[in-house]
Amino acid sequence: MSGNPPVALVTGASRGAGRGIAVALGSHGCTVYVTGRSETSGDSSVPGTIHETAAAVTAAGGTGIAVRVDHADDSQVTALFERISADQGRLDILVNNACAIHDQLSAPGHFWEKPLAIGDMIDVGLRSGFVAGWYAAPSMVAQRRGLIVFTSAPGSVHYVFGPAYGAHKAGVDKMAHDMSIDLREANVAAVSIWMGSLATERLLAMIDADPARYGHLAESLETPEFTGHVIWALYSDPELMALSGKTLIGAEIGAHYGIVDRGGKVPPSVRATHGIAPRPFYPNVIR
Repeated sequence: MSGNPPVALVTGASRGAGRGIAVALGSHGCTVYVTGRSETSGDSSVPGTIHETAAAVTAAGGTGIAVRVDHADDSQVTALFERISADQGRLDILVNNACAIHDQLSAPGHFWEKPLAIGDMIDVGLRSGFVAGWYAAPSMVAQRRGLIVFTSAPGSVHYVFGPAYGAHKAGVDKMAHDMSIDLREANVAAVSIWMGSLATERLLAMIDADPARYGHLAESLETPEFTGHVIWALYSDPELMALSGKTLIGAEIGAHYGIVDRGGKVPPSVRATHGIAPRPFYPNVIR
């Protein structure tokens, strides 16, 4: 890669989708800041740390930089963006992936029968994405190029795990659309990407624990890295602005760019398998 490598920030990258996205961007030569709260084994009920992810980014061909950040704390987010500005002088890609997923989110029962803390994903998940976008926008606008991505899922348009999960997914889809309106004149894009069922530590454990309930997902799993390659293709596309503001199905955009997953697999689109598609937004703008 000639010149300075693109600088990316992937929030919530200790494990799962964030880790996969960060490593994929690293494989394309990016400098990737990875955030999360897990620094040592045992910090979470699920394996993975920001330092392990940063090392994997570097091993993939990029430069991984781990920064411990609690995205519920705005002062820590402020310090993060100040550090990126001081270190790099720019930010090219922001991936809003951090989400406070409670272990009981997928437990049986109605929402009021589960811990109230399940609602934290509306704070670290939805609000945190707004905060990160608020800090990222000035730099991207000044350089007149950038991409803000929200990781999302079809639960934005149908019931999954209860109202907190659905509000988070629907919220980030709408947030990407509305951010794109303000960013368009500066040639900065914002999109939301529906990921498929991911072969993450958390989901694989759920399948093992309850194959009758989740076993059907095994055949359609995407690797966490797949979305990272999709994001890189979007960022590299000179026609990116035509997609800004849209909620994209990752499998469909991957197919458009000719991206295949591990083993040459082509992930299925939820539109084809379940007849589910993103909700369109109307073009009206009121300021």
